Amino acid sequence: MAVEDIIRQVKEAADRIIPDDVRITKVTIEASSLVLYTPEIKIFAENNDLVRKLAHSVRKRIIIRPDPTALADLESAKKTINDIIPEDAGITDIFFDPELGEVTIVATNPGLAIGKYGKVLNQIKMEIGWVPRVERLPPIDSKTVVDIRRYLRSIAGERKAFLEKIGRRIFRSTLKGEEFVRVTALGGYREVGRSCHLLATKNSRVMIDCGINPSSDEYSSPFLQAPEALPLDNIDALVITHAHLDHAGLAPMLFVYGFDGPIYCTPPTRDMMSLLQLDYLKVTLAEGRKPPYGSEHVRKAVRNAIAINYKESTDIAPDIKLTFQNAGHILGSCSAHFNVGEGLYNIAFSGDIKFEPTWLFDKAVNHFPRLEAMILEATYGGARDFQPSREEATSKLLEIIDRTIERKGRILIPVFAVGRSQEVMLVLEAAMRKGRLPQLPVYLDGMIWEATALHSAYPEYLNNNLRNKIFQTGANPFQSEIFAKVDSQEMRQEICGSEQPCIVLATSGMLNGGPVMEYLRNWAPDEQNTLIFVGYQAKGTLGSKIQRGWQDIHLSDHKGKSVSVKINMHIETSEGFSGHSDKRQLMRFARTMKPRPELLLINHGDEGTVQRLAKDIFKKTRLETRAPKNLETIRMR
Repeated sequence: MAVEDIIRQVKEAADRIIPDDVRITKVTIEASSLVLYTPEIKIFAENNDLVRKLAHSVRKRIIIRPDPTALADLESAKKTINDIIPEDAGITDIFFDPELGEVTIVATNPGLAIGKYGKVLNQIKMEIGWVPRVERLPPIDSKTVVDIRRYLRSIAGERKAFLEKIGRRIFRSTLKGEEFVRVTALGGYREVGRSCHLLATKNSRVMIDCGINPSSDEYSSPFLQAPEALPLDNIDALVITHAHLDHAGLAPMLFVYGFDGPIYCTPPTRDMMSLLQLDYLKVTLAEGRKPPYGSEHVRKAVRNAIAINYKESTDIAPDIKLTFQNAGHILGSCSAHFNVGEGLYNIAFSGDIKFEPTWLFDKAVNHFPRLEAMILEATYGGARDFQPSREEATSKLLEIIDRTIERKGRILIPVFAVGRSQEVMLVLEAAMRKGRLPQLPVYLDGMIWEATALHSAYPEYLNNNLRNKIFQTGANPFQSEIFAKVDSQEMRQEICGSEQPCIVLATSGMLNGGPVMEYLRNWAPDEQNTLIFVGYQAKGTLGSKIQRGWQDIHLSDHKGKSVSVKINMHIETSEGFSGHSDKRQLMRFARTMKPRPELLLINHGDEGTVQRLAKDIFKKTRLETRAPKNLETIRMR
C-alpha cells in the first residue's frame, strides 16, 4: 500500500470516527507514524479514546498535532505552563518547537509535571494548544544529554523532512512473488567483535549492528563490501542492539559510503553510542591513525536515530515490524524482534544478553509473541565458562582489595565505561557505606563519569531497586562522596605519583588504549599494587596477554615514546561482573524460550565456543542449531 493510499485510508477513518465539528487540516507521514493536524486540539485532549480508535482502525501509529492557528503565543503559553505545573515538579527549562507545535518541559520530578494518567499535560494542551513533552533533568549533569537534546531541537525542521522521507520509503509499494527471509553473516560469527547481520526479504534489507573488532587492526570492520550489503544506500534501516563499539562503533561510517537511512535504537543507546563513537575518534586520532569517519557523521547518526522504547512495535520497512525487548546487558541494550510480512516469519537477534538480574538491570527477555528463529550470542558459551554469582563476585573483589590495602598498595581496575563501571561503583559504595571497606578515594577516569550520568538520566531502564534509590529515597549511590572524577592530565599524574592507597576505575576495559594505560605504566613495576580484571578480555588485546601471564610489555609514555614496562604488580581476575550470560544461563535461555523456535544460529563467540554451544543446545533441546561462518547466508524461509 503506497503512502497516498494510507493517507486516504486515515482520512476516511477520521471521517467515521472523529466528530463532525473537528477539522483535520492536514495529514502527513513521519517514519511509521501518521500525523494529523487540527485546530481543535482540545477535543483530543479531552478524549484520548479518539486517537486509540483511529489507530486501531488503520493499524498505524497516530500523532495529533495542533494546527498553527491553534497555538497560544509563547509568552502566555509559558506563563500558563508555570501556573499549571506544581512548583514541586521543579521546572528548569521550557523549549518551544513551532515546527512541530510541541513544547518541551524539563523538570527534576517529571511525574508531577505529567500528572496522574497525564492529567496535567492534558490540561496544558487544552489551554495553550501546544503539545507538551516532559524530559527529566538528569540528577548528575550530563553533557551528552544536554548536547543531543539541544542539537535535535536545532534541526527540528530538517529532521521532520527526513522522517517524512523515511515514511514514504517504509510504506512504498511491495513486489509480488515468492516470499523469502534470509540472514547474511557480515561480522561477529565465530569471533567476538565487528557484529553485523543483514536481514533480507523480497522487499526489504535491514542491517543489525555495525561494530568494530577491538582485538584486530587488520580485520576490524564487518564485510560491508559483500554483494548482499551493497549498495549501502538501498538498506532500509540500521538497527543497533546496544552502544558498545563492537556493535555500534562503525555505524557512522555507513554515511561515508552512501547510507542515509534511519537508525533504530533505544533512547539511552542513541546517547551512549554517540559518546563512545566520539571517544573512539579521539583515541584514534591521538594514536596517529586515520579514523573511518568524522564527528559530522556521528551527528548525522543522531539526526537519523529513531528512538523506541522496550515493547514498542514500529514499522521499519514495507514488510517488517520491529520490537525491542530488554537484553539485560548494558543501559538500553535490547534484543531485536522482527515480524516479517504480517506474521509470515518472526526472527529475533539477541544482541548481548544477561539472563539473570544484576545490580543494574532486570534479566533478559526470552518470551516473544511469535518466534521461528533466534540469533543467539555465545561469548561465554564454552565448556568451562561458568561464572560466579554477583554475591560471590563481590566477595572476591573485596577480598582482593583488602589484601592490597594491607600491602599499602593501589588498585587499578580496567573497565568498560558502560555497565561494568557502574556495577563496580555500586559494590564499592555499598561496601564503604556499610563499613566492609575503609573509606578510600575511588577515582573515575575516562568516560565513566559521563556514562554514569546517562544511567541516572534514564532511570526507567534500571531495575526497580536502583531506580527507587535514585528517585524516591534520594540516596543516589552514584553521587557518593567516595567517587572523584579525574578531569585533567595534572590530576591523573598526581594520582599516579601518590603512594596513598586508592582505587582507580579507568577505561579502556581491555587495556587497548585510554587513560588506564598511564596508571598501568606507573603502577605495574610495584609489587604492592594490584590490577583487577572484571570484564571480558578479547584474544589479542593487551588485557588478554597480561591476564595470561605476560610480564614484559611496551607502552607509550606521556610524550609518545615507547618504553619497556616490567609487570610486578599482582594480576587478579574477579569474574561474575560480566554483562554476558555464562554457559548455564545461555543454556537456560535457550531451553526456556517461548515460543520454541525452529532454528537457532549461534554467533559472537570464539570458533570453538560457538560450535560447542551449538552442539550442547542441540543435545539438550533438539532444536536445529548452527554456528555459521562470516559471509554465510542462511535462508530461513
